[in-house]
Amino acid sequence: MTGIAEPPGREGERVPPEVAAWLARRMSAAADWPAPLLLAAKGDTSISVVLPARDEEDTVGAIVAAIRADLVERIPLVDEIVVIDSRSGDRTAAVAAAAGAEVVAQDAVLPGHGRMSGKGEALWKSLYATSGDLLVFVDADLREFTSSYVTGLLGPLLTDPSVGYVKGCYDRPLVDGERHVEGGGGRVTELVARPLINLHWPLLAGVMQPLGGEYAGRRALLERLPFVTGYGVELGLLLDVYQDSGLDAIAQVDLGRRVHAHQSTEALGAMSGQIMLTAWSRLERHGRMIPLEPPSTALTRFHRGADGHDARTTDVAVGERPPMIEVPGYAAVRSCSPGRR
Repeated sequence: MTGIAEPPGREGERVPPEVAAWLARRMSAAADWPAPLLLAAKGDTSISVVLPARDEEDTVGAIVAAIRADLVERIPLVDEIVVIDSRSGDRTAAVAAAAGAEVVAQDAVLPGHGRMSGKGEALWKSLYATSGDLLVFVDADLREFTSSYVTGLLGPLLTDPSVGYVKGCYDRPLVDGERHVEGGGGRVTELVARPLINLHWPLLAGVMQPLGGEYAGRRALLERLPFVTGYGVELGLLLDVYQDSGLDAIAQVDLGRRVHAHQSTEALGAMSGQIMLTAWSRLERHGRMIPLEPPSTALTRFHRGADGHDARTTDVAVGERPPMIEVPGYAAVRSCSPGRR
């Protein structure tokens, strides 16, 4: 023996046959779904595009303008573009409105239910603030955005009634100032979310960007799911859709390339903590484990100071909102909505 450690796994092994079969059935590319084809399939289905935004004045306007020009004015596919402004301190709301979006302040929606923070809070409230039968979610910090993101996500929903939820996948370069690393993005996905999914939900191993912010779903499905309010919202929705409707209700579309701002290692640590807590909650709720005690929500990290290492502890607990269908008054709002058929 030479003392060289065996690798933790063998490279090049095939994916499980169930995953390969799902990819064959449910994988497509944005180019497969041209807007005229989707307009013909739209019928009387109403469509809302939602952008949760916090301090994104540099990017939100171009995204809204592209969707409006291509999918509202040129081809009337999208019925409303709604930006949920999550307490921005910059000109996000003004820029989005000037580009043609309806801007809704997060805290103005369901104020009687209190204030919670996080992206998931904005997404949950978007169900109340929009009217579409189909909802497309797009992050507001994207650069090099094209409207094919929206048409790609809508394709499976408009053409196959058995699909309830569509996840986008893409290449994610790491762009940090002058540094540009192809495939270097998605660090929390690769180091935390993907191992968790493969360990506990192996049939979801084919979902390439489980934490990606570009996805779409049927209102009838989304409104009966709880929403994690923090960074775990995408993982929570994916796992809850799988539990509720099964693997074949999920489709995946290759959107090409996603460029956006990247967060610090410290911020990614807090995000990872919320992802793990979200996975824990779903393991317990879906009957996949019996916990002996609740998990700690404290994340302690160390920073070198003048007198040694200083310990700093952050609470990474994740809040959760109930299914929107259970919120008093929601059904009445939906029945009066112009998006209802």
